Amino acid sequence: MTTEGGRRHRVLVVEDEDNIAIALDYLMTREGYDHDRISNGADALARIRDTHPDLVLLDVMLPEVSGYEICQGIRLDPSLSDVKILMMTARGSAIERRKGLALGADGFISKPFELKELREEVRRLLIMEG
Repeated sequence: MTTEGGRRHRVLVVEDEDNIAIALDYLMTREGYDHDRISNGADALARIRDTHPDLVLLDVMLPEVSGYEICQGIRLDPSLSDVKILMMTARGSAIERRKGLALGADGFISKPFELKELREEVRRLLIMEG
């Protein structure tokens, strides 16, 4: 998938579990996105500022800095206002979802997720961007 300018969409995966990250890597490659992964919450915001991805797939439970804190950091930075955030959590409760959306996430998906469901959510968010 490409942006209107013709470049491929960039997705940053922030996920500390290798097995999930491998599945996400497979899906992002198959869908034709430029993508990268970071496994540690503490370095995520700096990477997001450096690479300015179109979408961040953001795990809630991360070492050092939580996905909620990263989400909030993105939303507090006006230069990142166009970055879409899809939060992922194993807990998936309504409270978690409300908290993520309240902090500015654009979408929320519960793990384990179906790849089809994730693919549709990623497409929805990247189409919204235009």
